[in-house]
Amino acid sequence: MFSGITRNVLILGVVSLLTDVSSEMIYPLLPLFLTTVLGAGPAFLGVIEGVAESTASLLKLFSGMASDRVRDRQKLVLFGYAVSACARPLIALAATPAFVLLVRFFDRVGKGVRTSPRDALIADSADPSLRGKSFGFHRSMDHAGAIVGPLVATLLLSFFVKDLRTVFLLSAIPGFLAVLLIALRVREVTQRRGENGAFMRMVPRGKLRTYLIILFLFTLGNSSDAFLLLKAGQLGVTPVRIPLLWMFFHLVKMLSSMPFGALSDRVGRRSIIVCGWCVYALAYAGFAVAATELHIWLLFAFYGLFYGLTEGVEKALLVDITDPSERGGAFGWYNFAVGAGALPASLIFGLIWQKAGPQPAFAFGALLALLSAILLALLIKIQEIPGEHRYG
Repeated sequence: MFSGITRNVLILGVVSLLTDVSSEMIYPLLPLFLTTVLGAGPAFLGVIEGVAESTASLLKLFSGMASDRVRDRQKLVLFGYAVSACARPLIALAATPAFVLLVRFFDRVGKGVRTSPRDALIADSADPSLRGKSFGFHRSMDHAGAIVGPLVATLLLSFFVKDLRTVFLLSAIPGFLAVLLIALRVREVTQRRGENGAFMRMVPRGKLRTYLIILFLFTLGNSSDAFLLLKAGQLGVTPVRIPLLWMFFHLVKMLSSMPFGALSDRVGRRSIIVCGWCVYALAYAGFAVAATELHIWLLFAFYGLFYGLTEGVEKALLVDITDPSERGGAFGWYNFAVGAGALPASLIFGLIWQKAGPQPAFAFGALLALLSAILLALLIKIQEIPGEHRYG
């Protein structure tokens, strides 16, 4: 099952698992902490998340470009994870909502610095014929952390501690273990780097630009999954069962990411992504007409397959169409495109929901997904080369 997964890919997968355990011990509890302990309102929570995600998106772009010029991506990855690991537990010391905003900002600075160089390092470390499997493995480990983190927090609060601040402090343990693993076990892979000035010239062109534009279009219809939880609540999923539904959702994502990534190594990335975007469209159409709690559970399982079909495979396709000397910059633009589309996507979806109801909002997301799938199938051409897929 794990054959062909190199040491770097394996260790970076474990690092993502530990980091997500640390993060998910905090963030499901953060709205409760802000509103009941610090007295903040929902609007301030929106400000925190908006500032945090915008910061991460911009830094992913520039850190990716920078990683093509440095000799050691591992150091950028280490620095990014270390910043987040140091900042995240400081929420336990917060006396005001503004302090939480500051901590969240530095946490996302760390994420912005590490993400694109880490993805480029995974690409450098993976066998070209197993890139889909390697990125799928990494996403599976990430989703596993999203399952374990809330479970750890729940167990701590149920049996060992009664204070949210203590849970936040204990989240430092898996975070620092992740940093230690990077420092001791992750090694740089020698790859050709860009020439002087490549930092400024690395603007998407050719098939990479076409792919990113299509991806941005899809993202405009890919609103926050919080709207799916809102729909679930409206159809009778109780607050007690919402966390179980969320963990079930992540379980589907975890179990499907590596198999579909490996499948893309054999049948091609484009067809897998097109299938994933069609699954997304069908799932959103289903959410538009769902009427019972059973529908919600079945739709979340089906929707989870979308992540398995696309998350790792989209990154593997990016590597296939990018020169090795520009991988970091390509991942920077990829992460920036996704981040730039995410905020207006949720705003548009929310406005449609508020003005016209949930059915038109879900229909809008489904239609953009179908349009993006058609454009990807028509505009990204495939050239098969023995041992790997090339897109030209």
